[in-house]
Amino acid sequence: MFKVRRTQETVNKTLRFPKNLIEKMSIIAQNENVSLNSFVIQCCEYAIDNMQQNKDDNNKPC
Repeated sequence: MFKVRRTQETVNKTLRFPKNLIEKMSIIAQNENVSLNSFVIQCCEYAIDNMQQNKDDNNKPC
């Protein structure tokens, strides 16, 4: 399950997101009392971790 947490050291990068997605993420981050940056990082980590798990599962013999 996805659980919002605070993050540590970061590096500055510029990314572009659709306006409606930023608005949704901003509301969630505010409700969870974390920065938008922290929330986006956690979403990306969650997606990558689950993508790798799915790839590993697809490579297992049936």
